[in-house]
Amino acid sequence: MKILNILLSAFRALLRNKMRSFLTMLGIIIGVGAVITMLAIGQGAEFSVKQQIAALGTNVLMVFPGAQQQAGVRTAAGSAVTLTEDDALAIIRECPAVRYLSPGSNAGGQVIAGNLNWSTGIQGVGSDYLEIRQWPVEYGEFFTDQDVKAAAKVCVLGRTVADNLFPETSAVDQTVRIRNVPFKVVGVLTKKGQNTNGQDQDDLIIAPYTTVIRRLTHWPNLRSIIMSATSMNDMTTAQKQVSEVLRMRHKIQPYDADDFTVRNQTDLAATATATTDVLTILLASIASVSLLVGGIGIMNIMLVSVTERTREIGIRMSIGARSRDILTQFLIEALVLSLLGGITGIILGTVGSSVISSIAKWPTIITPFSVVLSFGFSIAIGIFFGFYPARKAAMLNPIDALRYE
Repeated sequence: MKILNILLSAFRALLRNKMRSFLTMLGIIIGVGAVITMLAIGQGAEFSVKQQIAALGTNVLMVFPGAQQQAGVRTAAGSAVTLTEDDALAIIRECPAVRYLSPGSNAGGQVIAGNLNWSTGIQGVGSDYLEIRQWPVEYGEFFTDQDVKAAAKVCVLGRTVADNLFPETSAVDQTVRIRNVPFKVVGVLTKKGQNTNGQDQDDLIIAPYTTVIRRLTHWPNLRSIIMSATSMNDMTTAQKQVSEVLRMRHKIQPYDADDFTVRNQTDLAATATATTDVLTILLASIASVSLLVGGIGIMNIMLVSVTERTREIGIRMSIGARSRDILTQFLIEALVLSLLGGITGIILGTVGSSVISSIAKWPTIITPFSVVLSFGFSIAIGIFFGFYPARKAAMLNPIDALRYE
């Protein structure tokens, strides 16, 4: 009952100066709202990155040419040309932790269909490519292992290419010309969207890697090898097995560096999420400054309130109020200000996140953690910055307080 009376007294004291109380809460409102919004943007960015990493496929490992050394000078990564089709066959044969594998080659150029044309990239892959990427065909079908062995002139279009070359008709069973070589379209992939670099994953044409090598690039070495481990737990094992097989095949001595690079999906995800974590912390830290400013505002107003109510404090003490009662009363007033500001700030942050998401097309996610963190921060601000004014009020001499004008 005593606490209830103190709360009612705190509300009456705050309502006596409505505008001043609102302006005091405004700092907390803006601070909490900013923290909620910034954390929502950061969490949304992290979720978006994880989705894009997941779009690469399941348990994915990628092998790229490494750097080579010429006359004692080490060249740039990717300059080595040691990856071959035999390397890919050896990996799938000798690495039990690898389930699916696709050699890779790539080219680019103008693709012509009737009187329309489109500049895009052509990826040469194996028949397991879609199993690795978890990328289904929407129309038609994917080329077979027999097509790869025969270097058949068949291809599958990404949605962007299909929409631009065949805007009004089905692309399946149509013919496109790539560098004057006719390819039959056997399928169209489902829409994938942008990757982590903002590139359109649907703006591509997929063909058998043997066809790309023999008819388009005339470059026998592979540009990459993409594969899928048997499970997430086998990612490290698969990476180790692949490295051992390639080092043995390339006759790399124990003291020499690899002439290839093996990357796994987990490393990519860790790197990407580390970046978004730093962004989230940075945004939240900047927004937290507003909370500190709001806390200083609470301290300032509470000091003014103590000065204005010095005579009232003296009267309360003279009729039996103890120092801790005065301390509790003013501390609760500061807490009420910060709590009301925190609740309003949470509402403001939720609305602000939705507005930013709809206008800027940024993904935003409000988690219970961010709400609890912001609310807890506002309570801590109220206690921390309200304690000094409350203690000052509690330490007043009753006689001096009664004489105060």
